[in-house]
Amino acid sequence: MSNLIKYSTLLITLFIFTGFSFSQNERIEVFGTLTEKSTKQAIPYATVVIKDSVTNEVFSGATTDEKGAFELATTKDEFIIEVSFMGYSNLVISEFTVEDGKIDLGKIELESESQTLDEVEVRGEVSKTVFKLDKRVFNVGKDLSSTGMSGLEVLDNIPSVNVGIDGDISLRGGAGVQILINGKPSVLADESGNALGTITADMIESVEVITNASAKYEASGTAGILNIILKKEEKKGWNGSITANTGYPDNHSIGVSLNRRTEKFNLFTQLGGGYRKQPRFSESRNFNKITEETILSEGENFRNETFFNITLGTDYHINDNNVLTLSGNYALELEDQPSETEFSYLDSNGDLISNWTRTEVTDAINPKWQYDLNYKKQFRNNKEHSLQLSALGSFFGKDQNSQFTSRTNAGLEENRDQRTATNFNKVDYTFKADYMNPITKALTLELGSQYVINNVGNDYVVEDYVIDEYVIDQNQTNDFEYEQNVLGIYSTLAYEKEKWGVKGGLRVENTELNTFLVNTEEENNQNFTDFFPTLHTSYKISDKISFQAGYSKRIYRPRLWDLNPFFNISNNFNIRAGNPNLLSEYTDSYELTSIYRIGKASFSSSLYHQYTTDVIERVSTIENNTVYSRPYNVGSNSKIGFETNGKYIPTKWLTINADFNFNYFDRKGTFQNQNFDFSGSQWSARLTPKFKLPYDIDLELTGRYQSGYETVQGETSDYATLDIGVRKKVLKGKVMLNLSVRDVFQSRIRESFVSQETFENYSYGLRSRQIAFGISYGFGKGEAMNYTGRRR
Repeated sequence: MSNLIKYSTLLITLFIFTGFSFSQNERIEVFGTLTEKSTKQAIPYATVVIKDSVTNEVFSGATTDEKGAFELATTKDEFIIEVSFMGYSNLVISEFTVEDGKIDLGKIELESESQTLDEVEVRGEVSKTVFKLDKRVFNVGKDLSSTGMSGLEVLDNIPSVNVGIDGDISLRGGAGVQILINGKPSVLADESGNALGTITADMIESVEVITNASAKYEASGTAGILNIILKKEEKKGWNGSITANTGYPDNHSIGVSLNRRTEKFNLFTQLGGGYRKQPRFSESRNFNKITEETILSEGENFRNETFFNITLGTDYHINDNNVLTLSGNYALELEDQPSETEFSYLDSNGDLISNWTRTEVTDAINPKWQYDLNYKKQFRNNKEHSLQLSALGSFFGKDQNSQFTSRTNAGLEENRDQRTATNFNKVDYTFKADYMNPITKALTLELGSQYVINNVGNDYVVEDYVIDEYVIDQNQTNDFEYEQNVLGIYSTLAYEKEKWGVKGGLRVENTELNTFLVNTEEENNQNFTDFFPTLHTSYKISDKISFQAGYSKRIYRPRLWDLNPFFNISNNFNIRAGNPNLLSEYTDSYELTSIYRIGKASFSSSLYHQYTTDVIERVSTIENNTVYSRPYNVGSNSKIGFETNGKYIPTKWLTINADFNFNYFDRKGTFQNQNFDFSGSQWSARLTPKFKLPYDIDLELTGRYQSGYETVQGETSDYATLDIGVRKKVLKGKVMLNLSVRDVFQSRIRESFVSQETFENYSYGLRSRQIAFGISYGFGKGEAMNYTGRRR
């Protein structure tokens, strides 16, 4: 009997292992189709992986095609299937049937993350917006009208954001906006020059709009924060894309993005270069009410740029829980700015005293570089339990020379020949440490600190042509030194349950600011410490309705060009200058947001209130018929507003996006015995219908309107514009052909009027219509890789 038991046990064991061996060698094919649950539309380029059910080791993977279909295979026996895509909840399939070596999953429906507490997604074929507890994420990928455009123009397509024709950025009508790249200050987003011009739309993955930031973010930016996230692939093998654009006025660029993913390394690079011409027509009128004399000007100027940009970097995955990233960027701009402006000088009777033409020839070389070292550790107990350390350094330089000559056409001889030279250097360093600990499933603690160092030197020389030689103008020449150091520490605590959540935080920042005018030995030294509390909460009533509320305190520190008293004299009768004695603005911001769905439509609506003290306003004065515009701290501003964003998908071939913003403001303040108390309102609207046409053609129209509004000394006019984008898919979507026309009717203007007791000033600016055609090709999507905690 014992021998029988022994041999029977041996036989059963042998049978089990033999069967296991055979099953290991059997190839199992897995296939199906992925669709979105709410719209039933196919989801392309989603990730499907087969993983070990115990260790989570990835056995194989694939991405869905344009129709949402996928197919992959494995020889393993014990496994699960995981489906994931950005903006959607992950789906794990552990129960399935194998028939004849095949697993047919049929139609799989992914559910939008809008069903979770802290994130609601409004999804469609155009750029999608994801709503999170303290920000909105605008994914740029499929925005047609951004073809061939720069990062600055991409921002102009973001809800709540407006970019003026001079590149000035506002958020909900407010100018105090902090621009970040990948969550950090960057030379690529510096306002010292056309920095965002070296970033093309193809390099941008998403833009985070943060109107009421938590304490984790630096407190700078009273209007809010715009965080630009650049693309970086993490798929196995070689991956990349090539994009070429051409347009009129001259707008030509080519970009290459390459990525190589191995088990330990992720190598990535982006190369770009191009040439663009930016013509602008402008006119102005200065009327001196004391002398009743008038200065008229009208002309066209160009900003022509040749630019190059290269980014190199690598992620080194030390192990499953530690990643080290080193990246660097170098960009070079070569500027050429020719212009020609005609001036007329009229007496009190309107008779011509003199008429002359002023010509400008400006050349500049702008090198910029940046490096970023980042270390991230994820703890074994939870992938969200992490420590991240980073160091960033950057440099921006400008070597510029301008020559101004005058030619008298009629009347008195007008000799205002001048030349200027600028030697500008800006060096920044940022050091950050961020720690996150999910103490329980509901409770999360965040701690961190940041130290930012800014050093600037601006040597500016103006020379006037006097009696056959150039003589330095001591009134406009000086060397300006600027140094600002900001140390911040923060802590947040979040408690989130299925239906509701709350997140509170406190940030403390110490600011040390020093400015020095070398020639005049004028100094402005400031050292102050501020506390910035934040509070956010959310409540989910149902799957279709949820609410969010938030409070934060913000600061707007005067930036370099607000403080620098030296200026560009292209139009030497209308001059913008800085003020080295400016103080910081402070804003208390309150916001209540509702996110809801009604049938085929989804909306996000917000009520907000902002109260700002020591508001920085540009105030104009007149001296010898020349109008100077300088910033000053002028009183307070109380603003209450309403904003709504919506999407409606009535049919499969039509998607409509719209956003509307209205605010009422009450200004209080005085300046040099002038009373600047007044109230007013402004509003803006944007409507973007997208049509899916036959033959894989998409058509997108974007119409927008910006109302006029009252300023401290006058008013700014309204304008309306229309953009058009067309896209054609070729070779099953691997090749994209894009055509865009921005400002179809050339109606985007900047028009302002200032009226004071002693003078009047009118200014008008218009940029030309832009037409661009682009072609892009993506290759090597490769096998999907999935590492714990490394998905972006």
